[in-house]
Amino acid sequence: MELLLPLLLIGVFYFMLIRPQQKQRREIAEVQSTITPGVRVMTSAGLIGTIDAIEGDEVLIEVAPGVTNRYVRRAIMRVLDDGRPEQTTDEPTTRPVDTADDTTPGTTA
Repeated sequence: MELLLPLLLIGVFYFMLIRPQQKQRREIAEVQSTITPGVRVMTSAGLIGTIDAIEGDEVLIEVAPGVTNRYVRRAIMRVLDDGRPEQTTDEPTTRPVDTADDTTPGTTA
């Protein structure tokens, strides 16, 4: 009976923390092993670009036309399927404000 609570805590700890991390690691390893040139990817640092070439354990990522960066394959965290960066909902969308004609409706200048 005294060992039941520690065993229960270890079981909860395993299913809540260790198992999801193992699953995430397997998914990332699968993505890293199946990338091919021409695919848009995001690195662990947040760099988004297109795979230009794969040379062993290194990949060349084109970040702008004619500009490539060399990364280790393990730095690839995500493949962007639709060709555009993923949008997050925690950042508000902003638009430029034109202050040249700053007149409020209903007032005269």
